[in-house]
Amino acid sequence: MHGGRFAGIRLHDDGEEHFHELSDEEKDALAKFIWREDNIELTTVGIDIGSSTSHLMFAKVHLQRKSKSLSSGYIVVNRTILWKSSILLTPFLPDNSIDAGRLNRFIQDAYRAAGLERDDIDSGAVILTGEAIKRSNAEAIAALFAADSGKFVCASAGHHLECMLAAQGSGAAAISRATHRTVLNVDIGGGTTKFARIKNGVVVATCAVAVGGRLIVRDADLRCTRLDQAAQQTADSLGLRLQLGGAIDNAAIDRIADALAEVVIACIRGEPPGGLAQTLLLTEELAMDRAPDLITFSGGVSEYLFNRETRDYGDIAKPLAGRIGRAFADGRIKAALTDPGNGIRATVIGASQFTVQVSGKTIHLSRNVPLPLHNVPVIFPRIAVDRPFCADDVVREIRAALKRSDLDAAQTVAVAIRWRGDPYYSILRTLANGIAVALDNTAASPLILVIDGDVGKVMGNILEYELKVLRPVVSVDGVQLDEMDFVDIGALIEPAYVVPIVIKSLLFTPTLSPAISPAS
Repeated sequence: MHGGRFAGIRLHDDGEEHFHELSDEEKDALAKFIWREDNIELTTVGIDIGSSTSHLMFAKVHLQRKSKSLSSGYIVVNRTILWKSSILLTPFLPDNSIDAGRLNRFIQDAYRAAGLERDDIDSGAVILTGEAIKRSNAEAIAALFAADSGKFVCASAGHHLECMLAAQGSGAAAISRATHRTVLNVDIGGGTTKFARIKNGVVVATCAVAVGGRLIVRDADLRCTRLDQAAQQTADSLGLRLQLGGAIDNAAIDRIADALAEVVIACIRGEPPGGLAQTLLLTEELAMDRAPDLITFSGGVSEYLFNRETRDYGDIAKPLAGRIGRAFADGRIKAALTDPGNGIRATVIGASQFTVQVSGKTIHLSRNVPLPLHNVPVIFPRIAVDRPFCADDVVREIRAALKRSDLDAAQTVAVAIRWRGDPYYSILRTLANGIAVALDNTAASPLILVIDGDVGKVMGNILEYELKVLRPVVSVDGVQLDEMDFVDIGALIEPAYVVPIVIKSLLFTPTLSPAISPAS
């Protein structure tokens, strides 16, 4: 029999301690075993499929356990980009549906060029935006990754979530966090412009307008090959007649680019939308309590603003960028124009993934919970439980969190709560009341609560037995989640009575010492 506290001690049948020197191979094996207990290395892929462009990148991610507890999480200590694809103009069929076959060939070619096989990938994230989130397109894209469904997070990003993803992926949130300044990130893509106002690294307001660099596309003969509704609306407001397949002269393009640029400039300046801006508004207007200190840009049009791209692709991206740039030069926009580091590739590089074991003795599971659950999106209502609050505050913050992630109360979501202070019943009951009002409905999906403090079982009991919510309840504690995380909750393991939870977090391009000087 072998045992003992130290690697060099072995206990034999005679009861005496015998010291044996480990060989170099044994020492190396032991060191690797100890390292693997607290470290995870993943190869991950991030795939972005939008209305105008698509691309992907592979990365290597190193995660390290925060403490020795099996229920503790891991943090990303290093991420390295392994390979980036070229930018593909998203392929569509004549009926305006995604050309899944061509998209699949692009993805397979990327794997081959990167020297990777599907089995080499530990985790991944697929982000769908714009036309890609339409049901028929999303189903076609989902079929491409059906074999990897356990590894991949697939997020359909509406306008608000797109704003948040761009703020994180561009590096704008990192700049705000590092400098403690208010940053406005403006992400101008092919069909929409997304605004995210960021304070201390946190997105506090979002907005989207139908302004983009590929609303109009012309061929070499100046004939219109793409004409989005927003471009038609803009032309109508200017008294211009445009027709798909018809010629559009440069003077008309200049007028349309001027009008669209003014919509973006007005929003940056905090002006209330009116006229064309009101027509093109896709969300509520941007809440702006003060002027931002810095303006950052991402998306395809930003490549022209920061002089990383000069070619003309027959669209309006280049003239649109030129007009917005002049607004900074002539002083119409006062805040400093700042390059956040990532432009057209302001997106995810993949997803981290690790498993924690949560003791069933401190959590609540309704008898009819349909476990296991996979890829449940996390919402993070900004509730400060260590300060006075009422149930209405909880309802408002949960609804705001759902809106930020483009989700609704009937969907299966995990509500993440930061617990601070003592577990007084009055506070727990108030929190539970708000959660019940915001999320309890006739949906059959479970009501999931994930708290970092040791109050999961109590909260579950209040929700199910005192408030008698209609939905089955899963209330887990000892786990810390963040917005834009996803979780898998496994079936209860007997007789250990533990629940495995897989935490998947979207990862963004690493930002190195973000520049905060004005861009030239």
